[in-house]
Amino acid sequence: MSLNSVVERVTARVTERSKGSRRRYLELMERNRQKGVNRTRLSCSNMAHAVAAEPDAIKEELIHPKPRHPNIGIITTYNDMLSAHQPYEHYPEQIKLFAREVGATAQVAAGAPAMCDGVTQGQEGMDLSLFSRDVIGQSTAVGLSHGMYEAAALLGICDKIVPGLLMGALRFGYLPTMLIPGGPMTSGLPNEEKVKIRKLFIEGKVSENELMHAEMASYHAPGTCTFYGTANTNQMVVEFMGLMMPDSAFAITNTPLRQGLTRAAIHRLAEMGLHSANPRPLTEVVTEKSVVNAIVGLMATGGSTNLTIHLPAIARAAGIIIDWEDYNLLSDVVPDLAKIYPSSAADINAFNEAGGVPSVISELISADLLHTDVKTVYGDNLKDYAQRAILKGKDIVYAPAEPSKNHEVLRPLSNPFSKTGGLKMLEGNLGRGVTKVSAVEPQNLVVEAPAKVFHTQDAVKAAQKNGELDQDTVVVVLHQGPRANGMPELHMLIPVLGVQMDKGYHMALVTDGRLSGASGSVPSAVHVWPEAQVGGPLAKVRDGDMIRVDGRTGKLEVLVDKKEFDAREAVPPVKPDIGTGRELFAMMRHFAPCPEEGGSAMLRLMDEDLEKVGDNFSGEFTV
Repeated sequence: MSLNSVVERVTARVTERSKGSRRRYLELMERNRQKGVNRTRLSCSNMAHAVAAEPDAIKEELIHPKPRHPNIGIITTYNDMLSAHQPYEHYPEQIKLFAREVGATAQVAAGAPAMCDGVTQGQEGMDLSLFSRDVIGQSTAVGLSHGMYEAAALLGICDKIVPGLLMGALRFGYLPTMLIPGGPMTSGLPNEEKVKIRKLFIEGKVSENELMHAEMASYHAPGTCTFYGTANTNQMVVEFMGLMMPDSAFAITNTPLRQGLTRAAIHRLAEMGLHSANPRPLTEVVTEKSVVNAIVGLMATGGSTNLTIHLPAIARAAGIIIDWEDYNLLSDVVPDLAKIYPSSAADINAFNEAGGVPSVISELISADLLHTDVKTVYGDNLKDYAQRAILKGKDIVYAPAEPSKNHEVLRPLSNPFSKTGGLKMLEGNLGRGVTKVSAVEPQNLVVEAPAKVFHTQDAVKAAQKNGELDQDTVVVVLHQGPRANGMPELHMLIPVLGVQMDKGYHMALVTDGRLSGASGSVPSAVHVWPEAQVGGPLAKVRDGDMIRVDGRTGKLEVLVDKKEFDAREAVPPVKPDIGTGRELFAMMRHFAPCPEEGGSAMLRLMDEDLEKVGDNFSGEFTV
């Protein structure tokens, strides 16, 4: 059988679109490999600083004029406030031991921040969330810039953390690199019960104390939160791209299997180090084909809408340009095989028990929906990832993936939940956005209702409390884009609008902001651009305008006479918010591109510099 024609066509259009930028990227990485900083080019003084704190035996290994074994640079995003990253506390110690088992060494190259969107939801700190991704990318680059390493191990798992790590590591794409997951927590309070209590609290039917106990029972242990939000979608995407060991995304944290997978990852990373017999640089793993595979995985599992921002940013860091039309074309042919909360009550552990990522990859390969001829950190074919990891003693062995054991959570291609993917692009006279259709009931996919315009989440909550939303409504929340306030997540609105839907009203959300990966039951158009802050069409919407949000046809329209709508004045841009450190991110707000381009000011300005330099970087960069 041959590759699906649409997958082939999307890959061809991505490759053609990226021809110049990808060539420049690969040539720059080759220049860096040949002429950039590395351990063999460090002076005696440089090296003495780099090894001063190491034991004598490690010093002797590291200062050898010809590296006999790779030194692995660890980029850690450990902190003990974030449940998903708390397990990383002792990973550097373990990694050093695992590296020594095969003659390699390891050093912590840098730490990067890892903020929790769950803690900052609805708070001022959420305005820093998206831009923290650039900070993580820069921190990763700072750590690797010391030139002491022949490979890199990235310790990160959550929302902006994984994309940021990859964005930074890709500037050192000549290094073999692997993501080392931490794993999800065990299952807590069932999701249906959690949602029920949240709605009852909004209606004033349960106390704050009862709500607190429900939330504590949901988020109750070390590890990633178990809903299929952005954190777990990141893990799926990275596994589909072949950037971690097969079947390592969802092994529960702090278990023997999880430690076995970490050990196997470090052994493999040492084996494919820069000066090894068979090095596997990051440039050979992150390619046009692997990026398309990631989008296919996103569609097949109904993952987070945040990946429509993060994947373009990751790809752009590798010189690969993707757009939402690529997503849309793939969505038309990739079936939705998984139902994980918020698309159902089942959590990520139920999905993994049903067959997890290996079963999904196996099904998609059988339908020729994935490029199998890709290099991965494990081998030379994606078929290696259609396997389940088994711990035997201390070692990981693999067995072929089996068909799903639970068709309520994971289905075969012969009986998908939907014949099309979980995400869809929306487009019309209000701009361009995305929606998650896999979590929305079919009868709610199309909403046509009067608009009610707001400028903050709090204003929406107050309106609901006052009964102002007791009618069919399209809630429009303006000035939530990257240029306005950093594009915070608006997840707190979902229970509020869900209560209104339970009352029988048709509700939808339209915004230039983001939603949490856990959001989905409310039909929504998110990431809408051009954003209101720069005078986009959303800034001309007025209370009472009829708006149509159509998740079936992909239309996002204000049903107002064109001449009248065009003649309206846009509401003025908002003044920047300050406090809680937000003023430190003014540069990122000012230069941020649209979300379809990845929303990263860092990458936008990087691209401008690279275009100025052009192809003339055989030596040092000069004016």
